[in-house]
Amino acid sequence: MLGRMRSGLFNYSDDEAWQERFFAEAPTGPDAFATTPRELVDIAFGHPPNFAPNEKFEYSNTNTVLLGMVVTRVTGQSLAGYLRRHRAGLLEFADSVLIALLLVFCILRPFVIQAFFIPSGSMENTLLVNDRILVNKFIYFFREPQHGDIAVFRAPRQADPGRKDFIKRVMGLPGDRLSVREGKVYRNGQPLGESYIKEPPMYNWPVIGRDDFAPGVLLTRENGGREWEGIMEDGLPGRVGEVLVPPNSVVMMGDNRNDSNDSTKWHDSAMGEGLSSPFVPRENVLGQAKLIFWPVPRMRVLH
Repeated sequence: MLGRMRSGLFNYSDDEAWQERFFAEAPTGPDAFATTPRELVDIAFGHPPNFAPNEKFEYSNTNTVLLGMVVTRVTGQSLAGYLRRHRAGLLEFADSVLIALLLVFCILRPFVIQAFFIPSGSMENTLLVNDRILVNKFIYFFREPQHGDIAVFRAPRQADPGRKDFIKRVMGLPGDRLSVREGKVYRNGQPLGESYIKEPPMYNWPVIGRDDFAPGVLLTRENGGREWEGIMEDGLPGRVGEVLVPPNSVVMMGDNRNDSNDSTKWHDSAMGEGLSSPFVPRENVLGQAKLIFWPVPRMRVLH
């Protein structure tokens, strides 16, 4: 006696003959695969040919109905019968699945490795839209972010009010002095050779008199920094200073410099009217992108 199925497949009385008549209508074995999907659906959803008009047939979960149909076709047994005969093996399998899920969601995903997909073109041509990547979330427990790391971080408020996860390249570490001018990024007065960027930046940053910062962030000749004069992107002459990265912060830029929501674009109204706020707190940096794993033709280790 199978008793009542509590899986949601069928609601019926404890009548073994009733069950046998139903499953007799669903062909099994080699003949099952000649049965059309429509015929199986008619049987499973309450239209078996030889049932009396007053016999009640109900279903409450479509997915479970379909599972029952598959089991019936492949094994020649009802779903309940299959579960009863293989209970020990199924319980062992369920235990293994549960342990695997606990490892993935409680240890691996929060602390070790996580998959992400790329939703925008801000890191082109290093990362393309819909690339799938693996991010090492373990590495920054043992070392600090380094120049050039492609890192996932929780966006600060000034970058995204929803605090989504962003991915950019680490360009500035505490104590670095950064500027963008003449189509290049300068770190501590030296131009960077960046073969990975999509195109040279067509902007200057920070522009003295245009970009306002908290005290001590913008360096000019007046406070011990470097300063350059030139033609700005609006065609007018201007001066470019340097941004000093404070402790426990990093500066992030996208490889697609001219189309990236990154440190050079962020302003925080909470800190003052139009005040530039380019820094990501170190605690927001979640992990280093290590590998593109999908699509297959783009599979590669990231640098």
